[in-house]
Amino acid sequence: MLPVVLSAVSWLRLPAILPQQVQLYTSEVCLGHDPGADHPERPQRLLRLLDDLYGEWMPDYGSLLQVCSPEDADVSDAQLLRVHSRAHLKRANAAFGSWKLRVGQRSRVDADTIASSGSRAAARRAAGLVIAAVDSIFGRDDVRDFPQFDPKPRRAFCMVRPPGHHAEVDTPMGFCWYNNVLVGVAHAQIVYGAQRVAILDFDVHHGNGDADITIGDPRRLYVSSHETPNFPGTGETLGRDGKFKNIVNAPLPANSGSVEFRLAWRNTLLPAVRSFRPDAIFISAGFDAHSDDPLSSIKLTDEDYAWLTTKVVNLCGGRLPIVSVLEGGYNVDRLPKSVRRHVHAMIHS
Repeated sequence: MLPVVLSAVSWLRLPAILPQQVQLYTSEVCLGHDPGADHPERPQRLLRLLDDLYGEWMPDYGSLLQVCSPEDADVSDAQLLRVHSRAHLKRANAAFGSWKLRVGQRSRVDADTIASSGSRAAARRAAGLVIAAVDSIFGRDDVRDFPQFDPKPRRAFCMVRPPGHHAEVDTPMGFCWYNNVLVGVAHAQIVYGAQRVAILDFDVHHGNGDADITIGDPRRLYVSSHETPNFPGTGETLGRDGKFKNIVNAPLPANSGSVEFRLAWRNTLLPAVRSFRPDAIFISAGFDAHSDDPLSSIKLTDEDYAWLTTKVVNLCGGRLPIVSVLEGGYNVDRLPKSVRRHVHAMIHS
């Protein structure tokens, strides 16, 4: 199989093509993870999204939104071990296999990361759907030889849970069992030859797991805007970090809004992405920096998510393959509206 490698010519200014089909990967299996009725990351998040997807989005977007729910999309141990240690898998499996789950109780690896009887299947399916998205948009025979002239941009959104960007090399944490985004990044690099992958994170919480797995690999760039101070207490210094300077943080103080968010991306994070010259983009798409979200004091609007998504999609004339993966967003009523603006911008940019 020939690798997908974008040459330097792909960074010439080329006109974007509007609109473009987005593949949306999701599964009801992801509803089985139930950390408790009072837990912010509860099944109702995805249930509301699915209701809106089938009730409104699909009729409105028609063929521009292709819903994909493969039933054989569970991630394998070998795929997880590309980014996680055996100690990580052992710890997760211990929680998933606890006797407590067999009697209707829950187990946990920390105060926030709680397993129910359906958690193993949900976590495996969430990461596996990102693999499936990568296989689809990176594995197209018609663009593999000359991707810089791809007439049809490749874009996917993975509407999955549990989220992943806090899961580090050695441990699950922060609602996250496996790092869904980095599992996909590793698959794109190992199987399809992606050479330079940028990971963009706009969740209100710093993606310590994304950074932990990225920092030692100069072929990867991680950029993040996030509230500080806030969980997990990392990424608090503006600028570049790591041996390869491939971690770029733009922390936002409490009560920041659209102006501060857009300045961070316009002046710091997007320039870092452009200078890195990626041949693929992955997004840790968290929507908990919205002003209506209960877990932050950042005051973004749906328009901010649309603005940033448009900027990202239009990098390289709109021709970079993009895989966006749901992370946070805990206001069940607001989340579908924010996600729809994100997906709409992926289609119409």
